[in-house]
Amino acid sequence: MSAAHYLGAFAGIARRELLRFVKQRERFLSALVRPLVWLVVFAAGFRAALGLSITAPYQTYIQYQVYIVPGLIGMIQLFNGMQSSLSMVYDQEMGSMRVLLTAPLPRWYLLLSKLLAGVAVSMLQVYVFVVVAILFGIDIPPRGLLWMLPALIPTGLMLGALGMLLASAIRQLENFAGVMNFVIFPLFFLSTALYPVWKMREANTLLARICDWNPFSHAVELIRFALYGQFNLLAFAVVAGTGLIFFLGAVWSFDPARRFRAGRTA
Repeated sequence: MSAAHYLGAFAGIARRELLRFVKQRERFLSALVRPLVWLVVFAAGFRAALGLSITAPYQTYIQYQVYIVPGLIGMIQLFNGMQSSLSMVYDQEMGSMRVLLTAPLPRWYLLLSKLLAGVAVSMLQVYVFVVVAILFGIDIPPRGLLWMLPALIPTGLMLGALGMLLASAIRQLENFAGVMNFVIFPLFFLSTALYPVWKMREANTLLARICDWNPFSHAVELIRFALYGQFNLLAFAVVAGTGLIFFLGAVWSFDPARRFRAGRTA
């Protein structure tokens, strides 16, 4: 196989993912509205829960909004990874996924191409959300939009690979929604997306330890540091290592020959 075959396969997969995203306008709107609701409503609830007065609280409210923006960016990538995986479960039921995997190209390359296409879609959603957040008065350094770009790639790959691994283990579409909720909410709430670890440690040491070990926390911190021109080496190492494990697991699980043997012995 020549390089042209590899590039053609990637272009075809990316075009299919982009067309699917463009046709599913509800997916884009939900990806935009969901974090905006959290940005406005949850931060307002935080302000009310603290019982802040009317003079200084607005500054605290804005500061908290700025803090949770990286977590909401991670939320967009997390939901996009799961929704892309949902389409993979549908493709498995319809048989198109089987056709893709029987193409005369390495299985890991086909899955990586699908993963990269999903990351590109999630990055588009992220930047639209950030622009809207700036219009809401959130103070984000203009250079942060550029600094954030390299961080979005490994975080998107990790979260997309997680969804791909889940999709490889689920055969029926109706089962995936329950698994999504079972995975998304613990990952999101037991992380540093909404509150720092030291704040969680004041409430519960065990939960704080889970936040420390949660790979989604490291994804959020990688984005948070990148927004201000800093590089978090530990967060990058955890995100890259975890993403590689998820991806290798998905490549192994999507082996058509292994699935055929498993189906015959079942």
